[in-house]
Formats: sequence, C-alpha cells, structure tokens
Amino acid sequence: MAWFQLNALLCALFLSINFLEFCVGVDRLLPNQTIVVGQTLMSESQVFEMGFFSPGNSRNMYLGIWYISTPDVVVWVANRDEPVPDSGEVLLAITGNGDLVISSAGRVVWSTNSSGVAASPVLQLLDTGNLVLVDGESESSDQGCIWQSFDYPTDTWLPGMKLADDIDAGVEKYLISWKDWDDPSPGDLFSGSRTRVCLNW
Repeated sequence: MAWFQLNALLCALFLSINFLEFCVGVDRLLPNQTIVVGQTLMSESQVFEMGFFSPGNSRNMYLGIWYISTPDVVVWVANRDEPVPDSGEVLLAITGNGDLVISSAGRVVWSTNSSGVAASPVLQLLDTGNLVLVDGESESSDQGCIWQSFDYPTDTWLPGMKLADDIDAGVEKYLISWKDWDDPSPGDLFSGSRTRVCLNW
C-alpha cells in the first residue's frame, strides 16, 4: 500500500513540474512552445498576464494582456479585428522566421508580420506590460527587438509607451476605444499624437 502511495505521489509531482511552466510566473515563449486557451505568460514580477480571453458575454476569443491583480482590466488586444469563435481551437506560436502568429483550425488569424528575421526568437512579457519579440542571440535587447506591443497600442496608454508617430515607417499611433464592453474591436473614441480627443457620432 505504501509503495502505491509513493508511486502516486511521484507521478503527481512529475505532472506538476511539467505543467508548472505555464502556471507560475513564466514570462517567455520559445519557438518550440505554444500557448493555448487556459495557458498564460506572466511578467517576471507578476504584474501583467497574457493569454486568450473572452470579454463579458462575448463568444469570441482574443489574445490580450491584463493586470494580474484586476483581470478585467485588459490593456492590450492583439486580434481585436479578427476574433476567434470560442468553440474553435486557437493557439499562439512563434514561426521559424520570427513572426508571432495566432492560428485557428490551421488558418492564420493574426500575425506580427515582422520585417526582421531572428536566429533565435523569444517572446517575453515585461513588467511594463510590453510584449516583446526579441532575437535571443542578440547581446542587446534594444538592438534585438523585432516587434513590440507598445508600437501597436489598442485603448490603453501604459508608462513607457510612446504615442509619437513613426514618420519613416508611415505609422500613426492612436489609442482607440473598444466598440463595446464585450467587443474590443475599434470604437468611436480615439486619441493620438496629432489629435486631442475625437468623438464620432
């Protein structure tokens, strides 16, 4: 009897260790890993969490970042224009050329469309709430940054985020409200570096 209990305990410990990486404080994703519904990344000091969520009564899934202390406060949404039905299989992965992609049923729903190619891409959620895709072989995280969520804000400004337009790249940065409390697609209220606040009726 004691032998059976010891085996059961060791088995439970082994399974716990295997699932630990997606349960407690893992802040990065490597190319051979994926994130599915129910799995998340947490920033190192456990300030922010990233994963799939369904807002309010929505039947759609989105990839977002929220405060761990207040999960209802979502600060960034990746696929706000391309929701995935919650009945579908959805996963987040890093491609071989260093793009971050959300796919469902074999179809790419959203992608970073990064222009840089990384030898060893790593996705990391920082304590600032910034989700960064970096080349892990680069000695400088600034030089090795391929893509970051701070360059593509949704409706929330976070400290360290710059809303200045990137004239060279032809990118204008705006904060755009959600359409509704359970629909993060772009709404009518927006603000950016060239505007104050505009309401469209």
